[in-house]
Amino acid sequence: MNNVLSVENHDRDVVGLTYVYPVISRRAGGVSLGINLSPNNACNWQCVYCQVPNLTKGVSPVVDLKLLRQELDIFLAELIWGDYMQQHVPEACRVLQDLAISGNGEPTTCPNFAEAVEVITQLMQTYALNIPLRLITNGSSVQKNSVQQGLRLMSTFQGEIWFKVDAVGEKRTQSINQVSISPAWQAKQLRITANACPTWLQTCVFNEHAQDSSYTDDYVAWLSQCLADGLKLQGVLLYSLARPSMQKDADKLISASPTCMQDFAEKIESLGLSVKVSR
Repeated sequence: MNNVLSVENHDRDVVGLTYVYPVISRRAGGVSLGINLSPNNACNWQCVYCQVPNLTKGVSPVVDLKLLRQELDIFLAELIWGDYMQQHVPEACRVLQDLAISGNGEPTTCPNFAEAVEVITQLMQTYALNIPLRLITNGSSVQKNSVQQGLRLMSTFQGEIWFKVDAVGEKRTQSINQVSISPAWQAKQLRITANACPTWLQTCVFNEHAQDSSYTDDYVAWLSQCLADGLKLQGVLLYSLARPSMQKDADKLISASPTCMQDFAEKIESLGLSVKVSR
């Protein structure tokens, strides 16, 4: 464990564990302890900006709950009582800000997702952690009963869902996420999620999208309709590219400018929502 953590490097193997990996998160504002439920590098989406190498189309495997518990227990002890922070984290970032269920694919496709959440929350109680438990998801499986069970349990542990919506409309989602999904489907899945656990939208902005008025206008109009239909959101997380994509045509991706990000944020804020911008 000789690596020094940085925003630019979110290597899942940084501490040599299967399910647990620490990162410095821009959006969390310090150390985020990741829980990788997709160690097989398989995802049902194929986002063009994804930093996972050798990504394949598929779903997460069954989690070895015993190993997850063992790894999380050992590494929480190292973070809280050991010298990992002093040895591997820049001084300004030496605060454990959250536990984040994320990783190398879509975590809610894991067959025993709810049981994995239960293991995580039990250890949060053991270590008396008063920090959020976050899930980063594309929302594709949130309608499943087992996932709903996990989300409801998360909500009792300062749970937050970061729900991916990079664009609205079938052509745009096909271009960015390699899935063709309708605005109505996105709204339905988002509503299911927000009804189970406090939810933020998470949107990656890059290339010409932030400068394209039809892109931002369609996004804001869709979001406005969702709110009018009773959707309760915590806010929107806007971010651009911090790490290189490992997908095809990665060299064509360009981070959005601060001006474009701010203009997009102001359009969203006009709906009465909180917006957090990260670059």
